[in-house]
Amino acid sequence: MFAFFQEFSMSAVKLLLSCLLFKEVHTLSGNFWHITDLHLDHTYNLTDTPELVCASSGKRPAVNAGKFGDYACDSPWHLINSSVYAMKDILPDPDFIVWTGDDTPHLPNEDLGEDKVLEIISNLTHIIKQIFPNTKVYSALGNHDYHPKSQLPAGPNYIYNQTAEMWQDWLEPESQVTFIKGGYYTEKLLSRTGFRMLVLNTNLYYDQNKLTTDMDDPAGQFSWADHVLTEAANNKEKVYIIGHVPPGFFEKKRNKPWFRPKFNQKYLDLIQKHHPVILGQFFGHHHTDSFRMFYNTEDSPISTMFLSPGVTPWKTTLPGVVDGANNPGIRVFEYDTQTLLVKDVVTYYLNLTRANAARGRWEKEYRLTESFRVPDASPASMHQVLESIANSHCYLQKYYVFNSVSYDLTECDSDCRVDHVCAAREVDFNKYKCCLEKEGAVAIHAGLLPVLSVAVSLVLASR
Repeated sequence: MFAFFQEFSMSAVKLLLSCLLFKEVHTLSGNFWHITDLHLDHTYNLTDTPELVCASSGKRPAVNAGKFGDYACDSPWHLINSSVYAMKDILPDPDFIVWTGDDTPHLPNEDLGEDKVLEIISNLTHIIKQIFPNTKVYSALGNHDYHPKSQLPAGPNYIYNQTAEMWQDWLEPESQVTFIKGGYYTEKLLSRTGFRMLVLNTNLYYDQNKLTTDMDDPAGQFSWADHVLTEAANNKEKVYIIGHVPPGFFEKKRNKPWFRPKFNQKYLDLIQKHHPVILGQFFGHHHTDSFRMFYNTEDSPISTMFLSPGVTPWKTTLPGVVDGANNPGIRVFEYDTQTLLVKDVVTYYLNLTRANAARGRWEKEYRLTESFRVPDASPASMHQVLESIANSHCYLQKYYVFNSVSYDLTECDSDCRVDHVCAAREVDFNKYKCCLEKEGAVAIHAGLLPVLSVAVSLVLASR
């Protein structure tokens, strides 16, 4: 009998230890939502005249408009509502939410105004607070979150003040001070020692912002960020960086940068200097699903910027981009709560055509580690993803479909490959140009090989 109880006791102890071990392992993994580019179009209204469905279409006919929207338009309220409730259904209790801006529709300035911009920011803030009342939100301004759009100033103003007031439940008192000064702030991530969130106002560096053209360091943000990251290193902190407009080039239009050259270089220098403490960068603006690699002088990967897809399906009017729409997307990042390493990326989407035809259903589009066969989403793994895209047409095509959130299912040809590979690989302006030349030559060479093979066969056959 004693032996039985002794064996039972040992089994109970082992079970308890295994449960504690499972709990410890389980708690090492956290997750957060990233949403961006919601672009609410308050004018959206289903009518029998396709050109008049929404102001954001710019009179382009919204021929397939439904309650969830149309590819010619920005997001109707029904799509916004659906996206935030989908977040609640899929992952109801995230550690936090990252929201990287662009809330208002693509309308001329005269059709919006300061009050309407603030009203839209307020409406979106309200629905996120309503559905996630107890979740910390780290929110950055987009270039459309100001009036006139893209002209965000390098100093205090009414919109910064009003937005800080709207977000006061999310902002610590010290954060409100720097936000009012220049639209940026930093906080301990989830108030935890050793982890930090750095929220940037990169609209100050946007090449469309006429107010900052002649400035070297608008709102002193670069020197402030340098100081924050230096202190983070001294305090052995790990940092996430979020913002709206990214550095580098747009993958869907060759030679299209977003930053002015001097600001692009300053941002690149900042990342290269402080990369040991930076565990992830999370941006929007493109509406597409992409990423950007940062390398050191030995060409080793040191950091990755994840560009999350937008909720708006709006087809860009940027000249030179062919059919640049996307399906609405939202994204979960899984991370190691002890190190901040990004472990995985899971994208969910709404097939807009199907949603309008039947019931709208958000579904998983893909999981990064499964689709690209990498162990995690570290810089080393993302470099491996890029190499797969560059060297395998199968992976290139897979990435290309994901890039538009499964909207554009056409083939990514050799020119398309060069644009996507070089945009992801080179944030530096000069290196990007060299990449275009190098990869373009590779594409020409690859295209000639089949022709040469056929020619050689014909010559041999004629002998």
